[in-house]
Amino acid sequence: MPFIDSSLYNQSVSLLHKNKHVSTIYAGMFKKFPVPNYQREILELNDGDFLEVDFNLKNPNKAVILCHGLEGNSQRTYINSCANYFLERNFSVFAWNNRSCSGNMNRLPKLYHHATIEDLDAVVQFVLTQVEEVYLIGYSMGGAQTLNYLGRINNLDKRVKAGVAISVPIEIKSSADSLKKGFNKIYMKNFMYDLTKKLKYKAEQFPDLLDWSKIKNIDGFDYLDDHFTAPLHGFKNKEDYYYQVSPARSINDIKKPVLILNALDDPFLGEDCYPKELAQKSNCIHLEIPKYGGHCAFPMKKSKYSYAEIRAFSFIEMISNN
Repeated sequence: MPFIDSSLYNQSVSLLHKNKHVSTIYAGMFKKFPVPNYQREILELNDGDFLEVDFNLKNPNKAVILCHGLEGNSQRTYINSCANYFLERNFSVFAWNNRSCSGNMNRLPKLYHHATIEDLDAVVQFVLTQVEEVYLIGYSMGGAQTLNYLGRINNLDKRVKAGVAISVPIEIKSSADSLKKGFNKIYMKNFMYDLTKKLKYKAEQFPDLLDWSKIKNIDGFDYLDDHFTAPLHGFKNKEDYYYQVSPARSINDIKKPVLILNALDDPFLGEDCYPKELAQKSNCIHLEIPKYGGHCAFPMKKSKYSYAEIRAFSFIEMISNN
């Protein structure tokens, strides 16, 4: 599929939101959207841990599974907005929380990362007990989980029909390096604040597991991932972690239709996060690169919804009608 560089979003963005930081900060801090009417299910996992899934079973025939970003959760504004858009169009919605992200700390030492596909598969299997067809939509890290899941799960259930990955870091190192630059450091500091709190909690849970005294030295992803993320999840070091969990290792093996929606001005994404050549050669990967949009933002001039969920719906409708 040729990549889509003439995105309709380029004609739908206001002058104000042509600034990538304005779009990103507006969507992350100021935009509000009500939480749907959800039930919550606690999934007990085979390793003794648990996940929490919020869902609205509106239609037993089709559902979207929504995957949040780093240090997000099932009730972030961008998830709520997408959930409501699909509920209004007669889809069931399942919004899951990665370990430690639901408001309840998980039981085991490990937390989550961009290739936590076993946990996503547990969610998918639960959803498939409720509905007939499933579509995955992931934002940022959740987009990476979506792509890794579709590319790495053996014997993928045929009822999983397609995926959409929004503002997704295709190469994790490229994304981590982008967050070291200029104003982008503000976003990184916010992540460090939240993740450091969780690591301090893990230090109380498992005091003999790691040298937790190094928490005080965390100043960015390099140190965090080298001393905590990588060893907690079985990787050699940060370089091994970045390489192994990047969707770039997975997308060549994806056999389901996928839309990747990455804004060219996304402050979280580096130049290696726009796989144009791969999309041009692939029968499954649709790559859309709007000039604007920021990170997980894509605000519209005359709509309470963002272009992200509008585009995700149009892509899923195209797939389901074929």
